[in-house]
Amino acid sequence: MPFETASLSLPERVKMLNHIYHHQAAVPVLRNALQEPMIGRVVLVSSFGAESVVLLHMLSTIDKATPVLFIDTQMLFPQTLEYQQSVSEKLGLTNVKTLRAAKGAVAATDPYGRLHMANPDACCALRKTEPLEQALAPFDAWITGRKRFQAGTRTELELFETDGDARMKINPLARWRKEDVRDYIENNNLPRHPLVAKGFPSIGCAPCTSAVKPGEDERSGRWRGADKVECGIHFGANGAEQAA
Repeated sequence: MPFETASLSLPERVKMLNHIYHHQAAVPVLRNALQEPMIGRVVLVSSFGAESVVLLHMLSTIDKATPVLFIDTQMLFPQTLEYQQSVSEKLGLTNVKTLRAAKGAVAATDPYGRLHMANPDACCALRKTEPLEQALAPFDAWITGRKRFQAGTRTELELFETDGDARMKINPLARWRKEDVRDYIENNNLPRHPLVAKGFPSIGCAPCTSAVKPGEDERSGRWRGADKVECGIHFGANGAEQAA
C-alpha cells in the first residue's frame, strides 16, 4: 500500500475510493479494484443466479483466473447447479471454488434438512454465512453483484463499503438499472438462468424461493410470507443489511 494511504483506516479508504471512482463505469471499477493497492486481495462471490452472468462475464474479460466463490447450500435448484457449470465453462473461468457447510455442522444442526422451515435465519447461517465467512478469511475485499434497484434496503448502495472492521465490499453494478442488466446480457449474447423465464427474477434455495408476480418487488419471491428479506451474508454488525 502506498505510503500516503498506508495509515488510513478502512472507512477512510472506502470513502476515498468512492470519491475516486464515483464517475467510473462498472468495468473500470472492477478492473481497477482487482489491482488497487488500497484494497488488497480480492475475490468475487457469485450465486450464479438470475443476473450473475453480467459480473462473471466482465470478470472473464479482465482476468479469468480471479478467484470466484460459489456457495452450494445443497438446497439449490438443480437448474442453478447446471447453470453454474455451464457458465463457468462458457466464460473460461479457471478459479471457481464451491463452498458447502461442513458435514459435521449440518449433521448436528440440520440432520433432516428441515431447519429452513423452523428457523430460516439459522439455516442461512449454517449453509451460507458461516462457509462464506471462513472462505473470505484470506481476502481483503469481496465483489458482489448487488444493485440499488433490487430492494428497498439497497437504495443507497455505494460502489465501495465496509464489511466489518477488516474487510471491504465492492459493488461495481450498484448504480445499474434493470434495463442496463437486460441490455448487457442481450448485447453480449449471454445465457440466462433457466428459471428467469419462469418468473424467478431472484433465485435462492429451492424451498425458500417462489415465482414473482407482475408489479412485485423482484425479491418478494425470497422467503415469501416470512419476515425475512436477506440471507445474512450482507448483514452488518447491527443485524441490518449494509448499504454504505
